[in-house]
Amino acid sequence: GRLEAVTQQMGYHPQYLDSFLKMQHYLLHMDGPLPFDCRHYIAIMAAARHQCRYLVNLHVLQFLRAGGDPQWLRGLDFIPPKLRNLNEINKILAHRPWLITKEHIEKLLKISEWSWSLAELVHAVVLLAHCHALASFVFGCGCEQDEGPAGRASLKPLSPGNQCFCEAMAGNGCSQELLRMNRKRSLDSCVELDSLRDRMQRIHVETEGREETRLLQQDREEGERQGAEMGMQDGAEHCSDPSAGLSSPADTDREVTSAANLACYMQDPDFGYQDFARRDEDQTQVFRVQDYSWEDHGFSLVNRLYSDIGHLLDEKFRMVDGLQSSAMAKRQGCEPSVFKRGIWNYIHCMFGIRYDDYDYAEVNQLLERMLKVYIKTVTCYPEKTNSEMFDRFWKQFKHSEKVHVNLLILEARMQAELLYALQAITQYMI
Repeated sequence: GRLEAVTQQMGYHPQYLDSFLKMQHYLLHMDGPLPFDCRHYIAIMAAARHQCRYLVNLHVLQFLRAGGDPQWLRGLDFIPPKLRNLNEINKILAHRPWLITKEHIEKLLKISEWSWSLAELVHAVVLLAHCHALASFVFGCGCEQDEGPAGRASLKPLSPGNQCFCEAMAGNGCSQELLRMNRKRSLDSCVELDSLRDRMQRIHVETEGREETRLLQQDREEGERQGAEMGMQDGAEHCSDPSAGLSSPADTDREVTSAANLACYMQDPDFGYQDFARRDEDQTQVFRVQDYSWEDHGFSLVNRLYSDIGHLLDEKFRMVDGLQSSAMAKRQGCEPSVFKRGIWNYIHCMFGIRYDDYDYAEVNQLLERMLKVYIKTVTCYPEKTNSEMFDRFWKQFKHSEKVHVNLLILEARMQAELLYALQAITQYMI
């Protein structure tokens, strides 16, 4: 069930899966400001930032099914300038969303014949944030793997074959309509994907040698920097660096192959996450939720410019907040709501988002070091997630709890990107 691995894992929490599928279907397949082929190409650009072959392959298929021009699959040099101009905010949102400004928004909205409308831009921003966050879930749950025993999937699905997990369980509340929707649109067949891999290989063959040389050097540099990059500090009240002494989790050969195939969809591939608290820029302002929040600001703006998407996003945020994790929290010696808030606020803190009413000293008390290493890697550098992290982190967690942690990462990361982008749009409008 490699191609249905995402919905299979989310099936451990069927109510969340329902809200996820509704939002994703609306975003990709229902009426909206952007043409259908452009939606899938934007998703390709977003997934490529994290070298997520799983999502890139899926959206390449759907791009072609939507009537997309096959020439576009040769890379960013072969797409319309309007789409190519989206690359800058794609890069920033994926790795350092605190850098996005109203000037980035203004540039996209005022480029003569290639200008975006506000509604189109909001649609694109939601797509980018959705695919960046979903890439974290894909890597976090081990869905991004090679076929066969060499693959690095560590979360094994319990249901056989390529069924959705909820299809294999009785009495879990999944409706027949949800199952029908899941089967129809979640992911595509292995035969099609094998064929797609062959086509993509032919398309990219002329660039692979050059990219492999560059990426080998990049991976070596990443390995040297890894220990320094994975900590988090935040002034006087900070969360301790959880990753000191860890070896680099990158699987060099596999990452080179993946990135070489996907490099044509990226510009500035060396641009990546930097610790917000260690930034070189002049003291970028911390983002305070009391000044700009999803509930009070982001929801109404996104819903006004892209009808109904705000309601679907809000339902998804509320659904993940309502998931039960009593056993997981009990093992950490706290209430479920306290444990979930610790994970959520830790993720937002890594992106410079602060809650004035939260004591960040709780993070070190609630989250064990290896759990923090895992959360930070999946959130900030998901492509570096490896089996060693799974083995050291997962020992005390049930399967559904592992999925729950990854759902929290998905939603917290998506909301963080949306907050920065929507705040910049608000500032532009004002």
